[in-house]
Amino acid sequence: QVQLVESGGGLVQAGGSLRLSCVASRITFSLYSLGWYRRAPRNQRELVALITSDGSTNYADFVKGRFTISRDNAKNTVYLQMNSLKPEDTAVYLCAVPVINSWGQGTQVTVSP
Repeated sequence: QVQLVESGGGLVQAGGSLRLSCVASRITFSLYSLGWYRRAPRNQRELVALITSDGSTNYADFVKGRFTISRDNAKNTVYLQMNSLKPEDTAVYLCAVPVINSWGQGTQVTVSP
């Protein structure tokens, strides 16, 4: 069974930065597209960013220009660099392998005004 473990969340002031990491195991990591999603209180889960096996990226409009997704296949890790954070970015951030519906437990990101 695939395991995805996120880390790097925390409390940050508006305008600050965080870098999330997600380490995958029990998967041929390089073959899969990976995504970062978030779930805010009272909101549905939404896609934040996606990176394909060949490194192509796609971002939700609300993070374009602020967040960057990247991957290191040698480390089985996908990253989400988050800059210029806003209070509305507060959410649980989850990484996923969408095509096999595999999800991590998530890491909390809280942005204070």
